[in-house]
Amino acid sequence: MTTLLPTDADDNPIPAIRLKGGNAHSITTSATSAKNTTAFDSETRIVSLYATEDIYVKFGTSSVTATTSDHFFPKGIYYDFSIGGGNTSQFTHIAALQVSAAGVVYISEKE
Repeated sequence: MTTLLPTDADDNPIPAIRLKGGNAHSITTSATSAKNTTAFDSETRIVSLYATEDIYVKFGTSSVTATTSDHFFPKGIYYDFSIGGGNTSQFTHIAALQVSAAGVVYISEKE
């Protein structure tokens, strides 16, 4: 079935995405990789990002580190990402690295 809704890693439509209370994170970026200090909730499947400056990002486990070889994410964009779950492993952390200027990455867990 064709849908405009986001889908999970199993291609199942996600019909409702709302902010998960108490599950907001922020990362201050610099020339050194930084990550969220608290792991994402085990029930979280989607996170939204907003960065105040251009960054490189990488999702992974508690040992994740972002480098300049990772995905570029532009400042000023609010975007949803699937972090797994269901039949795939779930990412628990996100690491961010500044491109050229320090900033803040805001992360919202959704349900």
